[in-house]
Amino acid sequence: MSTIFAPITGRGGAVTVLRLSGPLSVDILAQLTKPPPPRRAALRDLVFCSRVLDHALVTVFPAPNSFTGDDCVELSLHGGRAVFAAVSDALVALGARPAEPGEFSRTAFANGRLDLLQAEAVADLIAAETEAQRRLAVEGADALRDACADWRETLRQIIAQQEALIDFPDEDLPPEVEARLVAGIAALHNRLLVMLRNAPAASRLREGLDFVILGPPNAGKSTLLNALAGEDVAIVSATPGTTRDTVGVRIDLAGVPVHLTDTAGLRETADAVEAEGIRRAQARGASADLVIAVAAAPNPVFAATPPGVELLHVITKADLLETPPLGFLTVSAQTGTGMDKLRGVLSRTAARLTDTAGAAALSRPRQTACVRETAEALARALAQHEPELRGEDLRAAAHALGRLTGAIGVEEVLDAVFGGFCIGK
Repeated sequence: MSTIFAPITGRGGAVTVLRLSGPLSVDILAQLTKPPPPRRAALRDLVFCSRVLDHALVTVFPAPNSFTGDDCVELSLHGGRAVFAAVSDALVALGARPAEPGEFSRTAFANGRLDLLQAEAVADLIAAETEAQRRLAVEGADALRDACADWRETLRQIIAQQEALIDFPDEDLPPEVEARLVAGIAALHNRLLVMLRNAPAASRLREGLDFVILGPPNAGKSTLLNALAGEDVAIVSATPGTTRDTVGVRIDLAGVPVHLTDTAGLRETADAVEAEGIRRAQARGASADLVIAVAAAPNPVFAATPPGVELLHVITKADLLETPPLGFLTVSAQTGTGMDKLRGVLSRTAARLTDTAGAAALSRPRQTACVRETAEALARALAQHEPELRGEDLRAAAHALGRLTGAIGVEEVLDAVFGGFCIGK
């Protein structure tokens, strides 16, 4: 087993915390300084080859009560690059190696300190940009683990009942025994279907929504993007066709991350470059969670938009209107008229599109696939009339559910999960 190290704090601050984990951790520390008592931070000089590397705050976490479950040492170093480089070189010389992305968390998983849902929640919490994403990573993950434990226990009892029917076929069991068993399978199957229906909303919250602004040239699309972003992201010009490619910015709408995209003006054109920009605009709009269709006052004409997408019609340059038309949002990015109302509508739309209708949520494709496979196995079990065949489908459901938490793992799945972590986790 390797002894690994990596910084567990962001670089560039006044302090960098470096974690050392593995069987040689305490021995390596002893070659740099006197180890303090377990779980008691102490100021120590780190000395290697008769050179003082740094004055560091040192803490030792003996196995198994550490993040990884192995012996761990944490060194709070001064944040300079030279300090980190010197300490890293010393650790390598003493037998440690730099950690791979996610290696600390994968070791914790292997040692039973984390299950796969907890590990994914750690990665999602690190990546969270907004308050809603933070809540999903913390509260949603905890609720999902609780739900999964409940499903697993329910399925265990169902399998036990099914095995009893198989083992005692000649017993004069009342017919309601099998009826209760089938009803239990159906109830669990329905609970999984509810979770699967909420999965797209949780996934959109984790990944962020895609809102696309579409409209004819000079409809104020770029100005509207800049106003919603609060910065000059797109070039604004009175010349038609200025925007020829998609221009995007990440914004926070009521805690929901949204990628807002400005696009080329939609019109007939012989210009090959502009035509390609229009094609990209239509394609981006077709895959959007919401299309903000804009047209400019005083004579607003909306361009054709891709079918099948949710639309919000907005009339821009409202300062040029004498009487705002009914049924449309009217805004002026120049004067600010209507912008608060537009932000409110966009925020409510973002909240609705990411509403998971409860705390527990499947936010990752891997999680959704495991639950879908479990539900499919339960559906097959409901269709079986032979107890032995039903039992096989129930065991397949338990196997799929076990992969959700990592109780039953496949090496390729673990590689995919932990390979997406940052170094230091």
